[in-house]
Amino acid sequence: MDQNRILQVVQQSKLVYSNRDKEQATTIKSREAFQDLLEFSQKDPDHFWETVAKDFIWYHPWEKTISGKLPNFQFFTGGISNPCVNLLDRHVQAGNGNQTALIWEGENGDTTSYTYDTLLAEVNRFANSLRRFGVQKGDGVAIFLPNLAEAFIAVLACFRVGAVYNAIFSGFSEKSLMDRLNKFDPKVVVTADATERRGKQIFLKEKVDNVLPHVPSVEAVITINRMGTNPKMESGRDYYWHDIRESASIECEPEQMEANEPGIVFYTSGTTGKPKGVVHSGMAFVIQNYLYAKYHMDFHQDDVFWCSADIGWLTMHIWGIAGALANGVTTVVYEGAPDYPTKDRFYQLIEKYRINKLFTAPTALRMLKSMGEKPLQHYDLSCLEVISLVGEPFDPETWQWTYETLGKKQIYINNTWGQTETAGTPLAGAAWLTPMKPGSAGVQFLGADLAIVDDAGQPVPPNTLGNLVIKRPFPMLCRTLWKEPERYYSSYYSQVDGCYFASDLALMDEDGHFWVVGRSDDAFNVAGHRLSTMEMESAILEVDGVVEAAVIGVPDQIKGEVPIVFARLADDIEHTGSIEQSIHHAIIENIGKIARPKEIIITKALPKTVSGKIMRRLLKEVVTTGEVAGDITGLEDPSVVAQIQKVIHNRKTNY
Repeated sequence: MDQNRILQVVQQSKLVYSNRDKEQATTIKSREAFQDLLEFSQKDPDHFWETVAKDFIWYHPWEKTISGKLPNFQFFTGGISNPCVNLLDRHVQAGNGNQTALIWEGENGDTTSYTYDTLLAEVNRFANSLRRFGVQKGDGVAIFLPNLAEAFIAVLACFRVGAVYNAIFSGFSEKSLMDRLNKFDPKVVVTADATERRGKQIFLKEKVDNVLPHVPSVEAVITINRMGTNPKMESGRDYYWHDIRESASIECEPEQMEANEPGIVFYTSGTTGKPKGVVHSGMAFVIQNYLYAKYHMDFHQDDVFWCSADIGWLTMHIWGIAGALANGVTTVVYEGAPDYPTKDRFYQLIEKYRINKLFTAPTALRMLKSMGEKPLQHYDLSCLEVISLVGEPFDPETWQWTYETLGKKQIYINNTWGQTETAGTPLAGAAWLTPMKPGSAGVQFLGADLAIVDDAGQPVPPNTLGNLVIKRPFPMLCRTLWKEPERYYSSYYSQVDGCYFASDLALMDEDGHFWVVGRSDDAFNVAGHRLSTMEMESAILEVDGVVEAAVIGVPDQIKGEVPIVFARLADDIEHTGSIEQSIHHAIIENIGKIARPKEIIITKALPKTVSGKIMRRLLKEVVTTGEVAGDITGLEDPSVVAQIQKVIHNRKTNY
């Protein structure tokens, strides 16, 4: 890999400090105090995590703060508590029950809200309903819903009764749904009759009905009457949410849970391969994401927070549920596409609710950047203070646009790194306290211990590309894979002894900032030279008019592999031959002739998951075979695949 190019990007990126007024308004008051806390967390993790956990309600204290080591470990061993109690009851008991907890808005403009008190009442109603259907501690509940308030209520109710829940993206096909249900074996499925996205109805209950004959574990289906589509209801198995709600009490005794008991199973996303059921402990998940969100976002009680992720991805559970509710803030939930019915819907929501803290994906910001500055003139976005991101590398060009144009240099940008397996983001910054660095994923965060190693597991010097590993457990790190313990060890712990292997390529610079350049399986070899997607895509994004880029390697008889470039242009940019010439020039100038692409394909869209990840493997499959063997219903817009297939076919180029 051309490390010189990556180093050039790193060296060009300078530290950006927040002003002292913002720093002094944080809960810890100064960057020096936070640095002391960071050092404390890494030198004495036992005492540190003990201090954090004392912010929560416990029925019985824990016996040991940290037990074991990677890959077999526990936190707060023997401690008895309940996640839901600490997300809701804790705030009600503190006298904050009348504060708004949740604001929901649909694509058509419908809206409703809940205080912490009324949200707790609704959660208790549904928790009692789950118990009515025989759900006990450890039983599985599958949640097949869009971004509805009821999806939040269902998650919190599962926490309350000690059920293990699995949230499944509502856009998945019947096959993907059936695969996940069969792997998970839930007792109850929670769904809706239908949902609306981009003005079109998606029938969810119908999908559930079609797969249930192949999922014998399911005893009951609870359906939200979202769109009034009158779905088929099977007597003795199917129940409407509103019917069971009427007879349910608003009081529900929470299940007492040991801190390490499983609470969440989340299947890794992707359009190919066998999904892995990542298992997280409910209490540990809540405790660490409370702490991380507190500092990542600089949460205060009067904040209005929006996580733009879908409930079908763990990001929403990390930030929109655990992080937001544990910190007692108001969280906004939007059901629908963020650029529909008009492309400026994103801006509309921020202005309407005066959202001051935002968690989104780099893709969303690139979408806003592609619209140009004109839409910004119609909205007052001065409320924005902190924008945090996760999903994929955040290019410095879009970082600068976000900071200077969108945020008027008055915001904190917190680019982070995390995975489904890590739950929250152990690489990040503390808002207003950690110096920002355009393009980096931040520093190793509270209680985390990460390193960059070579293929033999040996540490590499600063500014050297290598494999990202986690050396020490933290509470929210995954505990196993659902019903596949052997796969857990082989997937994450067989590569470097005693370390979690992230399968990401990264380097740490001289300021201690980490740069995650992409998945190790996204890199490719050109005539013996290792190239990464990030270094090429960063060069391409420097071309005026290009707002998104994806690079893949395809087989070549002489060079082994050669790059193919996909690029999307800003809405107001006309596609001319000069764009391709500029991309060629940028790649050769920044990386070298070895990286010269075999072809540049200008497209109107790129295939992405709802969480914003560009599916490069899918692009490679389309280019090399012309077809897609895997399921594409997990994409934000599955029709993009057909568009790209048409472009490839019309070019009549074989690879």
